[in-house]
Amino acid sequence: MRIESNTPAFNWLLGLLSALPTFGIDMILPTLPATGAALGASSSEVGLAMSVYLLGLGVALLVYGPVSDRIGRRPIIIFGAALLALASVGCVLARSLPQLLIFRTLQGVGASGPGMGALTIVRDLFEGDEARSKTSYIVFAVNIVPMIAPTVGAALLSFGGWQAVYWLPVAGGCMLLVIMRGMAETARFESGSRLRPINVLRDYLSVLGHLTTLRYTVCNAAAAGAVFAYITGSSLFLIDVVGLGPVQYGVVFGASSLSVMAGSLLNQRLSGRVTPRQMIAIGLSLSTTLAMCLMVMALTESQSVLLVVLVMTGVALSFGLISPNAISEALEPLPAIAGAAGAVVMFMQMLGAAAASWLVSWLFDGRSALSMAITMLLFCLLSTAAFLCAGMHAGREHELPTSASWTEGAQ
Repeated sequence: MRIESNTPAFNWLLGLLSALPTFGIDMILPTLPATGAALGASSSEVGLAMSVYLLGLGVALLVYGPVSDRIGRRPIIIFGAALLALASVGCVLARSLPQLLIFRTLQGVGASGPGMGALTIVRDLFEGDEARSKTSYIVFAVNIVPMIAPTVGAALLSFGGWQAVYWLPVAGGCMLLVIMRGMAETARFESGSRLRPINVLRDYLSVLGHLTTLRYTVCNAAAAGAVFAYITGSSLFLIDVVGLGPVQYGVVFGASSLSVMAGSLLNQRLSGRVTPRQMIAIGLSLSTTLAMCLMVMALTESQSVLLVVLVMTGVALSFGLISPNAISEALEPLPAIAGAAGAVVMFMQMLGAAAASWLVSWLFDGRSALSMAITMLLFCLLSTAAFLCAGMHAGREHELPTSASWTEGAQ
């Protein structure tokens, strides 16, 4: 069956493409102790299963982007889905920690293909308000996964042991392979030797040299950093300092995930009536104000759980407003190299999230929410600065030549 871009099936496909990479991160969390016990590894050692997955995910993005600009999105998505399914089977059959880490790395490499494909397909097919509306589905899917994936992982653990959690990516990869048979190629690539290293370098230089794209990329990455500051900091503060139990914290975390989805849905509703810059400005104003309130609370040594929860849900809601618009604005100017541009956007988002999580943990004093407040406010201000700079000289900045433009010039 052919999947048309104006059908609900297409929206579900975007959701599946976007959710697969995130499921691989969150779903294994409840299984880590059992995995370590089965493979004779300590908790810190088995925690590397998260790190190597993220490493494979991030590095593969930088490869898939320019490759998909040359050979198309479908081959990359199909290859990634197949590798994800095979690597997940490898995880099931692993009998030692090194074997598991190898297959987890390959899982990340595979999952990166569908994740990147979601963004680039939207950029290939849509522009303006439609592109921002479709990007909201991606943000929606990415943020519903952290809310349900650990629960799914715990259920699978109790049903079939730690290996059972890896059968779900097998099913997801196989399902995607079947679905992609009905999806036509969307890339508008030029014939030529774009895969030569010098041409790939030119494409990435073109992305980094386009100031509007770069500034919106930083805006989105810093906004993601603010979200991951509360993800990391809230667990440290609410569990270690306040003393909430895992179930109570799970309810709070679920509320914040719902807030991101609410922001994404609100963005869809307002698309066409509110400009992207207005939407980003609203989101940044909300998140920065809440981060300042949290800073005041931390400096006065208050331990208001209610305020922390309000800040979490508010910042999550603001991210649902900021991210679809910032991503769409970042990709808009470079349709000929949407793969390379999308790879940079997603890689920078992961970098921002990782940096914020590390900073919160490094600054944590064991008794307050100060590290979370400092990091959230810092990343909100960085996102705001990038957003304000993006409005300056928009459309007039110097753009480095892409490999396509070099080919045209030679002709």
